[in-house]
Amino acid sequence: MASAPALLLRSARPVLEIGGERRPLVEAALLTMEIADRVEGMARAEIVLGNWGGADRPGFQHFDREVIDFGKPVKVTLAGETLFDGRISAITADYPDGGPPSVGLLAEDRLQDLRMTRRTRSFADASLADAVRRIAGDHGLEPQVDLDGPTAPILAQVNQSDLAFLFDCARREDAHVWVEGTTLHAAAARPDEKVELRWAGTLREFHVTADLADQRTAVVAAGWDVAAKETARNRADAGSIGNELGDTDSGAAILQQTLGERTDAIVHGVLRNAQEARALAEASFRYAARRFVTGEGIAETSAGLRVGATLALSGLGPLFDGDYRATQVTHRFDLADGLRTKFGCERPGIGRP
Repeated sequence: MASAPALLLRSARPVLEIGGERRPLVEAALLTMEIADRVEGMARAEIVLGNWGGADRPGFQHFDREVIDFGKPVKVTLAGETLFDGRISAITADYPDGGPPSVGLLAEDRLQDLRMTRRTRSFADASLADAVRRIAGDHGLEPQVDLDGPTAPILAQVNQSDLAFLFDCARREDAHVWVEGTTLHAAAARPDEKVELRWAGTLREFHVTADLADQRTAVVAAGWDVAAKETARNRADAGSIGNELGDTDSGAAILQQTLGERTDAIVHGVLRNAQEARALAEASFRYAARRFVTGEGIAETSAGLRVGATLALSGLGPLFDGDYRATQVTHRFDLADGLRTKFGCERPGIGRP
């Protein structure tokens, strides 16, 4: 008689490290957890623990600030892979009517340093890569940069946080900025990790919309080239997103066929030459085009299910099967449902029936 296949077991509880050490007592007291991240923003965690003890240590359990304290590093892992890595920035407590008290810790990743630093300054003859390296050094982070964008005469940071400034610059170049531990990353794209999810399996729920409302057939960016004394202008259209479509139809193509031409103009970008006009026009077109098809779902948790990952969704039928990019990810834990993950995703095309 053939032996039965080995069962694959997956833990429904995360592993918690605080201050660089695993904390079994904290894990045992875990009531709820929420870890959230999105494309432009910081990863944050909210962890709630039971706070009432028994014979060995009666009374409140986590109010001595030996383990839970401001600034302490917090790491959450699942099956040895990291779900969150940050530092405690807030402590909460709840005292319900007729129930035991709880204590909560709120933590943010190292982009918090950039969010809390506001400046007015300029970077002369600098690229986005140069700005990332400078800002990483300002905050004791290790830069890891994979960008080849243009050098500008001036990059101006005007009463902005370091984080908002980097996101603004990255958006103009269709680049990504994020942090892992103490490494500040900047790249044309995040690492292409693929996660396969099938409806009625690892994909528990999914809602998807293909919407022409914010689509355009073309985007024109224009400014003034002072040195050449001429208009700096560029037009981006569906060709800017063509290599991301695969066997799907873009929102721009469908808009052109069904409702006619819809062109948008960007005239407030302070563009200095044709190269900057092209970069802004193409980045702006792709930004809108990628949001033609957007979805929200709930899936079984895995460390690979993170912002920037490619989600290979199946079981949805010919219109909506295929690859999506994860734009928002929230891992949740509670005692009723264990771990599950809510996510948002997008892609520039709809399938052909």
